[in-house]
Amino acid sequence: MQRNKFVHLGLTAAAAFTTPFSLMANAIKKTREEKGFKVDAGSDRHNKSISLFDGDTFDCKVSTTDTAGSIYMFESKRIEEGGPSHHYHFEQDEWWYVLEGEFIFKIGDTLFNAKKGDSVFGPRMVPHSFSKTGGPEAKLLMFFQPAGKMEVFFSKMSQGAAKGMSEEQQDAFRIEHGFKRVGPPIKNLKF
Repeated sequence: MQRNKFVHLGLTAAAAFTTPFSLMANAIKKTREEKGFKVDAGSDRHNKSISLFDGDTFDCKVSTTDTAGSIYMFESKRIEEGGPSHHYHFEQDEWWYVLEGEFIFKIGDTLFNAKKGDSVFGPRMVPHSFSKTGGPEAKLLMFFQPAGKMEVFFSKMSQGAAKGMSEEQQDAFRIEHGFKRVGPPIKNLKF
């Protein structure tokens, strides 16, 4: 009799343990895009480009919501030379593919010169930055995996969220969105 109670208790515990995981899997399935889609060249997934950094634009190609947070991908058109501060992401790997122009990337202590057709990978927790190095316009395809809060960060920035913030407040804002600034942007580096 004791054995039957033990087996019943074990089966009940197993059911209780697996139920949250099946509910979570169903929730993910409901929030993922279940149909293919196309985003036209020069267009944004949501028909609403993000503008940042003196006229640079970000066109979403795969949204965080399309993949239940698995990935976020956008095309970045850059007019001005320069790029973001040296930083690292707590949980996101980042990948760049150069569509037009030239860039310098710093991943850890290594510098890469990247031109059209080249790709560069930056693992999570490794400081990285990049800079457009010349020409009238340059384009990058940028990919975050998992998506984290990067799409939300860029959206808030395009709406002026950082205006009037002190440097300390900007750093806290970055950390709130999953990354930390650890140095200045790349400037005037030439190969």
